[in-house]
Amino acid sequence: MTRVGGEAINPALNAVMSLPDELEGIKIIKLELPTVYGKSIDVLLNALKSECPDILVMVGQAGGRPGITLERVAINIDDATMPDNDGVCHADTPVVAGGPAAYFSTLPIKHIIKMLHNAEIPAVISDSAGTFVCNHVFYGAMHYAASHLPNLNAGFVHIPYAPKQTLDKPKMPSMSQDDVAHGLKVIVTATSRPS
Repeated sequence: MTRVGGEAINPALNAVMSLPDELEGIKIIKLELPTVYGKSIDVLLNALKSECPDILVMVGQAGGRPGITLERVAINIDDATMPDNDGVCHADTPVVAGGPAAYFSTLPIKHIIKMLHNAEIPAVISDSAGTFVCNHVFYGAMHYAASHLPNLNAGFVHIPYAPKQTLDKPKMPSMSQDDVAHGLKVIVTATSRPS
C-alpha cells in the first residue's frame, strides 16, 4: 500500500521491495497498490489474473501495533473518516455490493505465528483489519479468490511503525525493516510448508 495519513515513508512497501525475487524456490512477485478505494483492488486483481499465484500476502501498516499482525477476517464494509490518497471517504459502504459479510484468511495463521515466534519476531493474530483501504483490499482479494482461485493461500498482514516514524511518537512500538522483511520471509515459507 502507498503511504497515507501524513507519513513520509511507507515501511510496508520498503520491506516488501527488499525481499529477494526468489525464496527457497518460491518466485516472489512484488506489487505496490495505491491507497485508494477501488483502484487498489483493480491493480491487485489484474495481477492475480495474470500471475495466478499460489500464495498472496498483502501487507500494510497499522501504527501502534507492537508486532507483525496476521489478520484473520476481512469484512464487507468501508467506513473510515480518514480519506484515501484520492481524498475519498467512505461511510457504511460495502466493498462488494451483495457480497458475503466476511471472508477468513486462508493463510495457516496459527502455524505462521508459531514460526514467527520461533524466529523471535513479535507477532499476533488480529480479528479486525479495520474498515479502511487495507480491509478493502483484503476483502476484494478474498472475494475474487473465492470464485476464481479457490486454492489460493491468501491473507493480510499489518506491520508496526518503522523506528524513524516514532521519533515524534516515542511511546509507540516500532519494528526495523530488516525484522519486518525477515518476518515476511517466514510467512511465505511457513505458508508454502504448512505443518
